[in-house]
Amino acid sequence: MSPSSVPPRFVPTLTEIVHPSLATVEARSLNEEAMKVSALLAELEAEMVQRVLQRLDLILERRLREAVGQMLLEHTQSLALRLREEIEKVVRQSVRQAFEQEIAPTTTRS
Repeated sequence: MSPSSVPPRFVPTLTEIVHPSLATVEARSLNEEAMKVSALLAELEAEMVQRVLQRLDLILERRLREAVGQMLLEHTQSLALRLREEIEKVVRQSVRQAFEQEIAPTTTRS
C-alpha cells in the first residue's frame, strides 16, 4: 500500500493516541518483579543444591572409608586365621614327612 492511498472504509483508522493504562503498567512491573524473584529463587536453589552435594560428598567419603576399613579388618582377621591354620597344617605334614624319612632308612638297615 502506498502512503498516498486511502485505506478502504471498513478498515478502522486510529485517530487518537492511546496511552497504556495504569493497570497495564502495574502488571508489567509485577511481571518483571516476578521474573526477578523467580531468577533469584532459581539461583538460591542452585546454590543450595551445590552446598548439599558438597556435604553429601564429605559424608559419603567418611562413611565409605569407615565401611571399607571395617571390611578390610574383618577380612584380614579371617585371612590371618586361615593362614595360621594352613601354616600349622604344612608344618605338621613337613615334620611327619621328615620323621618318616628319618625312620625309613633305619628300618631298612635292620
